[in-house]
Amino acid sequence: MLIPNMNYSHLKDSYLFYNIAQRTKAYLAAHPDKHLYRMGIGDVSLPLCDAVIKGLHRAADDQARADTFNGYMPECGAPFLRTAVAEHYRSRGIALADGEVFISSGASDELGDILDLFDRSDRSLIIEPAYPAYVDANIIGGREIVHLPSSRENGFLPLPDEGTEAELIYICSPNNPTGAVYDREQLKKWVDRANANGSVILFDAAYEAFIEDERLPRSIFEIEGARTCAIEICSLSKTAGFTGTRLGYTVIPHELVRCGLRLNDMWVRSRTTKTNGVSYIIQRAAAEVFTEEGQRQTAENIAVYKENARTLMQALDTLGIWYTGGRNAPYIWLECPDKMGSWEFFDLLLNKAQIVGTPGEGFGKCGEGYLRFSTFGSPEDTRKAAQSLITLLG
Repeated sequence: MLIPNMNYSHLKDSYLFYNIAQRTKAYLAAHPDKHLYRMGIGDVSLPLCDAVIKGLHRAADDQARADTFNGYMPECGAPFLRTAVAEHYRSRGIALADGEVFISSGASDELGDILDLFDRSDRSLIIEPAYPAYVDANIIGGREIVHLPSSRENGFLPLPDEGTEAELIYICSPNNPTGAVYDREQLKKWVDRANANGSVILFDAAYEAFIEDERLPRSIFEIEGARTCAIEICSLSKTAGFTGTRLGYTVIPHELVRCGLRLNDMWVRSRTTKTNGVSYIIQRAAAEVFTEEGQRQTAENIAVYKENARTLMQALDTLGIWYTGGRNAPYIWLECPDKMGSWEFFDLLLNKAQIVGTPGEGFGKCGEGYLRFSTFGSPEDTRKAAQSLITLLG
């Protein structure tokens, strides 16, 4: 008899976004004339930049001619894109070989697949509040999870201590959902702990392009010692608006070795066994992101989202509401006023101000009493939402 993976039975229902959808649906049904200011979902609202669009068109035209047609792509990524990503790191002073870059269809895919490199007995340390997929991927894999709580008291940036021993360490900086960013000294403590224990850091850098403070690291590989203990997973979803186009990349240094096995070699074998690579058209478009023009145009889009963040932060400052994030991240994590619960505050914003946020409770127990705003909406909606916030709570 077939025995399914019974770990699926241990997953909690995906009630967070389902509940959000149900509550907003009910509100709109009762108030069809109302416009909602959606600042909950982390999807982008601006179109792909011109350089990327032109790259897409050129690549599509390539597929129409026999002399430029491409079939299966290299499973680990086209050489032209692996080089472009590595050059992007090298331009920022980070030594990286082309062969240490692996092209993927997005960070979410890699965050789940990367667990194939590790034994199921390896424990995973997850800092909470956390992106729910970290937890779910480890539950599906049957791994023990070590939960490390964070709070306002430590700026939602906890450091390692004697009670945080695990073989795998998830770090997301800038963080989703809190928007908090580790500085170099703080990351060095995590790197030192990982090297001392033989652990591996899975560093989620999906939002690194939003960091504007040069004192804050955009890559784990800016930290001395990281090449022997870290894997970095990044994405063009928020950097260049690829949420509907899908492309990311993973960096695995050659020096990362455990039990005599080089994880870079293992990942080559994994990708050549389990994938057929990312499409030529998408990879050509992605390469345009790393050109001078692409960098300028994507920075212009990011600047729009940063202005949205400033608009919301000004409103929260006016109201005297505590928050973190926003300045170097596309998320703002705010403390619910008057000691309200996450869902209580969500309902208040929806019904009284037509604002949709994300209740912090959905990101773990540490998120109760907080709410996340995304800054990826339109500037007009963001301005109106900020004014509604002040009118409601002022």
